[in-house]
Amino acid sequence: MSESLTPPTIKPQNPNFSSGPCAKRPGWSVTNLQNACLGRSHRSEDGKAKLTEAIERSKKILGLPADYRLGIVPASDTGAVEMALWSLLGQRPLDILAWESFGQEWVKDVVDELKLSDVRLMKAPYGSLTNLEEVDFSHDVVFLWNGTTSGVRVPNGDWIPDDRQGLTICDATSAVFAMDIPWEKIDVLTYSWQKVLGGEAQHGVVVLSPRAVERLESYQPAWPIPKIFRLTQKGKLIEGVFKGDTINTPSMLCVEDVIDALVWAESIGGLSGLISRSEANLAAISKWVEQSSWADFLAEKPETRSCTSICLKIVDAGFTSLSTEDQAKFAKKMAKLLEKQQIAYDIAPYRAAPPGLRIWGGATVETADIEALLPWLDWAYTSVKAEFAVAA
Repeated sequence: MSESLTPPTIKPQNPNFSSGPCAKRPGWSVTNLQNACLGRSHRSEDGKAKLTEAIERSKKILGLPADYRLGIVPASDTGAVEMALWSLLGQRPLDILAWESFGQEWVKDVVDELKLSDVRLMKAPYGSLTNLEEVDFSHDVVFLWNGTTSGVRVPNGDWIPDDRQGLTICDATSAVFAMDIPWEKIDVLTYSWQKVLGGEAQHGVVVLSPRAVERLESYQPAWPIPKIFRLTQKGKLIEGVFKGDTINTPSMLCVEDVIDALVWAESIGGLSGLISRSEANLAAISKWVEQSSWADFLAEKPETRSCTSICLKIVDAGFTSLSTEDQAKFAKKMAKLLEKQQIAYDIAPYRAAPPGLRIWGGATVETADIEALLPWLDWAYTSVKAEFAVAA
């Protein structure tokens, strides 16, 4: 591939490639929110109807089984995950899988805060996936479907047995609506609106299987449960949470925004349309990577490469000869240069991840914008390489 300091001529129409909050859906405008239930109680008939609409549209697009429940909960995906950990763990031993930063955060929760002792950490470095064959499903299992900061996803759900004894608790915030989730393999799944739907932050979603509900109603953890995590009352599931009665006050503006995103998702073919758009973005980057002399995927195996949080590493020999500190500076300068040119915003890697770039490829991102971005990545690399006097 030729290298040039002459910038390309075509720019992405939308330079928002952040991994969260993510790009709004194509054609979005604040005027789409004019029917929001503002200045009203979320517990009013109209407010509750909006919340119920968001729940029901989500269930339909995701293809949830009829006996699964979906509820809107506080504090984004983090709140939803912690709600599951605090409410459900402790009855069985735990296997917790971690191959990026957020997986490691859940380890801190269960070991340092809940102080569970019968915990097996199954860890892999950035770019790799833990050995799924070693998971013990007589234990509860906590894992991510897609590593937002590593760009590594599980290839499928075949590794999860249908006759498992423990619960599977899955953080799928950067996977849901962009990847096919086999619901029969999942007991608890969490996400937020700010990822593939391009919604606003601070609201989480929790999905419960009948097995998870049975655990909630039959098991009381040894620790106190904060109010915003409580899903049961007097030993019974609080069904209202899954019918529009939220635990705390939601933003009705954010609710209207996610309804708008869900209506758009339905208009492009629902889940299959969303998945196709994300996979097309990955395919465009894959084609470019095959020809690149300096970039590669952080995810080592093709079947584990994310179609949403697409993480790239720099493999040029001149770059790899730099110190770790200079490598980090190099990648940061690339991201800053692209931001200054209004080509791509927020594509620096997560602070704990290896130096490189992270490009959001979720369904709200147009493939034409991805294709327009790629020559600019070459330009930015060549420009920064010259500044660092990296050898060819």
